[in-house]
Amino acid sequence: MNKRLLFTGGVFGLLGVIIGAFGAHGLEKSLDAEALATFETGVKYQMYHALLLLLVASFALSEKTKKTVLILLTVGILFFSGSIYGLATNALTGFDFTKIALITPIGGTLLIAGWGVLIVKFLQMKGQK
Repeated sequence: MNKRLLFTGGVFGLLGVIIGAFGAHGLEKSLDAEALATFETGVKYQMYHALLLLLVASFALSEKTKKTVLILLTVGILFFSGSIYGLATNALTGFDFTKIALITPIGGTLLIAGWGVLIVKFLQMKGQK
């Protein structure tokens, strides 16, 4: 499970750098300041959670807990950041991303749930102060 967490975190981190650079340099002339800020929000949340996935691999948690967190964060990143990217670039595409905008809060809820699982498991740890 640790290898999966590290791989997934690494891939999301790599893609976060690539997508962030594309937004900063490739979209700066195509999007207004508000859309660029929205796009950057998606990148930030992707990067925060990529780093969290890398950290979770080092935590003394059960495989089941690690798998749960991996699933919640992966789907959360895809839904939240992915939909943010689509919404920010909506004017440049032939698809109306506002039709699927409801997946943004679902993704955010999954990210929150991932953190929640971690907090509960940290509180349940025995022998730790």
